[in-house]
Amino acid sequence: MKNILAVGSLAFDTLSTPAGRAEKVLGGSANHFSISASFFNPVQIVGVVGEDFPKEHLEYLRSRGVDTDGVAIVPGKTFHWTGEYGKDLNEAITLSTQLNVFEHFDPKLPEAYVNAEYLFLGNIAPELQMSVLGQVKKPKLIALDSMNFWITGRKDALMEVLPKIDLLIINEGECKLLANERNAIVAAEKVMEMGPKALVMKRGEYGSTLFFQNEIFSAPAVPVRKVVDPTGAGDTFAGGLMGYLAANNAGLD
Repeated sequence: MKNILAVGSLAFDTLSTPAGRAEKVLGGSANHFSISASFFNPVQIVGVVGEDFPKEHLEYLRSRGVDTDGVAIVPGKTFHWTGEYGKDLNEAITLSTQLNVFEHFDPKLPEAYVNAEYLFLGNIAPELQMSVLGQVKKPKLIALDSMNFWITGRKDALMEVLPKIDLLIINEGECKLLANERNAIVAAEKVMEMGPKALVMKRGEYGSTLFFQNEIFSAPAVPVRKVVDPTGAGDTFAGGLMGYLAANNAGLD
């Protein structure tokens, strides 16, 4: 099996949903992705946390086969996001974002990570994603996630990264925003022209759609009777996707 390298945020989440409330639980794109991918394949993780990050969280990641040597523990507090969901679990309302040590995150890959064959660039600034690309050797597959904040605030930097990746994983709203297009299919076609070889459009309860080589393939979501907390669902989906591809030594061919 091939190692997967994941670069992104490690955080605390404080959440309120119709099912209840949770204080400072394990969150962040790199955490959600890595735990999911670890069901299929070993994962190496790069991120930063503060001195308040419990050792138990790192031990849990290691118990899942996640290599945490790339996690920097620095003075200060860990990134902390607070949000809530109403009856519509498709949309989170952000109440507080405390970047803390993540504000100065500068990903540096350990030497043992630079030969990773599968790379996931989590939802971080495009400039940091580009920095990571400059440190890896020659991954077989590079996947990238982004969000509205980077699309609207750092679009020029994001446009420089897109031609250098293989797979873009974003949701339908982000795809439309990136393409400045109201129709999802037309938006996907325009995004493909920006450089990625393939696009997976996440569509929540409706599943996901793959755009690749003028082909379109849609997969439904698995029906779930009870949804407690959708936080990190997109990163978890990406982890399962990348984990399966790596476990089967698969690329885009």
